[in-house]
Amino acid sequence: MQNYIDLHRHAAVRTALLDHPGVALRLMVAHAIVGSGLWTVRVEPQRAANEAIAASIAASKAQVTFAGTQREILALLGTLDEDGSVAGGSGDDFALASVFARLLALSDEDVGRILALVMAETLSAGSAIVEALGNQLGLDMRGWWQPDDAFFDLLRDRQVANEMLADIGGRHVADGNSSEKVKTQKKIIRDFLSGENGREPVDGWLPRWMAFPVSSYTGRGGFRTADQWAKVQMLFVSE
Repeated sequence: MQNYIDLHRHAAVRTALLDHPGVALRLMVAHAIVGSGLWTVRVEPQRAANEAIAASIAASKAQVTFAGTQREILALLGTLDEDGSVAGGSGDDFALASVFARLLALSDEDVGRILALVMAETLSAGSAIVEALGNQLGLDMRGWWQPDDAFFDLLRDRQVANEMLADIGGRHVADGNSSEKVKTQKKIIRDFLSGENGREPVDGWLPRWMAFPVSSYTGRGGFRTADQWAKVQMLFVSE
């Protein structure tokens, strides 16, 4: 009998929900936040390969801004612990109903803000969808990123460094230093950025690796970010 009752009530409620998209949106957001027996949504862990990368992302403007918005959304949801992620709940029935009830009391604008934050928290790093989204939004990384020590420490390919030098200092400078060690070429790049050692300062330099759309410095392949964009580019860019 319990199964009979459960299935008939479920069938009626879910069919009635079809006529209430605003309620359905709030219910979906609640599921994305808390989870359920059928929903498992994981927060992107942002695992860094080393401490230098971890420190770089933690100090970035994008990360600091995002953390501030997380605190605002947690406060909006009435969460006592106003630090950490919004999504990634345990799937507890009472917690799910509590968040749903809270969302029903909020405006469409506030629910939209919460939805955007939850989607952002669960966006997979290094994925093709990040490339698609960045291009769709017309994102200019200059507003969110500046070359730092961690970036230059990870730059170890002489050909790539020389192409970067050409971008920032011109081909004649790059050709004149093509046989120099990577360390030397990186120093020249940084001199252009800071205007030191007689170099004309260059503002707003953005490596091809960080731009939307992304591109490579060599034809060797193996650059995953460019490969990810290549997989989906035809869906978002018309010829």
